[in-house]
Amino acid sequence: MARAPRGRARRGGLNRSPLYLAGDHPMITNAEKAVLFLLSLDEEVARPIVDELDEDDIRKLRAVASTMRAVPKDAVDLTFKEFLEKSDMAVAVPRGGLRYLRRLSAGSIGEQRARALFEDGVTSPLARLESASPEDVAGLLASEPPQLAAGVLSMVSPEAAAAIVGALFDSQKAPIVKHMSRMRQLPAGVLEDVASALAAQLPDADATALVSVDGVAKAAELLNASSKTASSSILSNLEADDPELAAIVRQAMFTFDDLARIDMRGMRTLLREVPTDRLTIALRGAPEAVAEAVFQGLSQRAADLIRDDLEALGHVRKSDVEAARREIIDIALSLEDQGKLSLGRGDE
Repeated sequence: MARAPRGRARRGGLNRSPLYLAGDHPMITNAEKAVLFLLSLDEEVARPIVDELDEDDIRKLRAVASTMRAVPKDAVDLTFKEFLEKSDMAVAVPRGGLRYLRRLSAGSIGEQRARALFEDGVTSPLARLESASPEDVAGLLASEPPQLAAGVLSMVSPEAAAAIVGALFDSQKAPIVKHMSRMRQLPAGVLEDVASALAAQLPDADATALVSVDGVAKAAELLNASSKTASSSILSNLEADDPELAAIVRQAMFTFDDLARIDMRGMRTLLREVPTDRLTIALRGAPEAVAEAVFQGLSQRAADLIRDDLEALGHVRKSDVEAARREIIDIALSLEDQGKLSLGRGDE
């Protein structure tokens, strides 16, 4: 967004704004002046100005707004003395400025185009984390508190998170999974802080916003995407630090619905270890895919008997069904630990 050469300023472009031609100050750039000016105006006043900009201009403003934080008082005074009648204190760019600029742009160029401009993956820190080498990302997170690393990894794909955790030192892995498992809500500003380390920032990130996070599910997904050796090691370390949490995460790694993913041979191995009465209760209200997988693993006679028992089964408490399913899951996990059953999780 350099100043346009003489005679080449384009109509409607940012380079024609008088804001770029006066009050230059070494502490802020021309592009920062434009963003600061827009963010200092009420929305109804700023929108007509944005209407005069084209998409390329808005894209440039977006890039500046995503990394801008606060502007020193003297720089603001020198740059905006023609706009501000009084400047008694430093003017700071709000952390929600990017969202404000996006809203202005949506009113000018439409929601669809604004979404494409502001939510593309080119400058998204999360997209950068996903596409960067796990070693590079691990190097970035290694010096951060485990709470912060857990927050970042919970926002990327389980596969990417598993690869990044795999590149960390062993002593760092379990603490990160521990904090991830305990997360319930994540301050969106956490992602901004990490993004600034990558010279970028999440679009629409508000420092006061909260993102709902199922930490246990995220931790389970991460471990399931890891190799069995890696996940077992992390779980062992987590269990030594917090046995109760480790048990919860272990349970979340394999659910009753996941029985449908076990192959025929594995299902038969599992069913040989499950008491028929517990299996019948567990199948009460089970997803069709799970029931079908179980019946296919049984002989025709055994399957027919369980179907008959299900039809004759009276009221069963939900807690009893869940307990029976938990027993079957525990049996499956035990067989996996013994090498007798594959649950189709991370490869070695």
